[in-house]
Amino acid sequence: MAFPRLPSPPTLTDTVAKRLLAEIDEGRVLPGEKLPTEAALAEQFGVSRTVIREAVSRLRQDGIVEARQGSGVYVTGLTGNRALRIDAADLSSLDAVLHIVDLRRALETEIAAQAAAMRKKRDMAEIDAALAAISQAVANGGDGVKEDVAFHRSIARATGNPYFLTTLAFVSQFLEAATRVTRGNEARHADLMRDVLQEHNAIVEAIRRQDVEGAREAARIHMVNAAKRLSRAHR
Repeated sequence: MAFPRLPSPPTLTDTVAKRLLAEIDEGRVLPGEKLPTEAALAEQFGVSRTVIREAVSRLRQDGIVEARQGSGVYVTGLTGNRALRIDAADLSSLDAVLHIVDLRRALETEIAAQAAAMRKKRDMAEIDAALAAISQAVANGGDGVKEDVAFHRSIARATGNPYFLTTLAFVSQFLEAATRVTRGNEARHADLMRDVLQEHNAIVEAIRRQDVEGAREAARIHMVNAAKRLSRAHR
């Protein structure tokens, strides 16, 4: 199966916006200070003023800089409180996608451990139902990706920590296309699908036993194997 088309390489605007942000993050332009003029930035980066204008506009949208009428563009004082952002354009290679898998592995292992420690009976019922829904979706000819997302969400919800839930949703959105590829592959190969279901079952049973370390390890193994499946699908 062909790997899905990866995002387009970063544009000039992407590159300049990141370099401007780096200048700010590294303290070369401090909060309250004025950015150089468009003409000066265009000369510095070797691009057109249109590219500079678009890059600065992007930083304005993120609240990094603000325009003051008749005065120029200034760095705001909000640079330390920015929302977490991952630019999809950065995920233009398998290595970059696998870095997101690494991030998700770190998150999923702790979520599973916390779910094992904190879960209630009603949480277990929700997790069991979400697990069954994956198998049903695959049996019906689907890829089970939507159901897989709901399954991991049910485990995050069992931790009782809403920030696990929101952070997992943020990270997972960048992996859904890749998951569809590996799921499509698994759906045609019973042994691979069986492995995935066994990995999910291992996580669930450890949570059921309230085995914190067992749940952490089961989640780690699942994400390590997910990375391997993704690499194989890419090849």
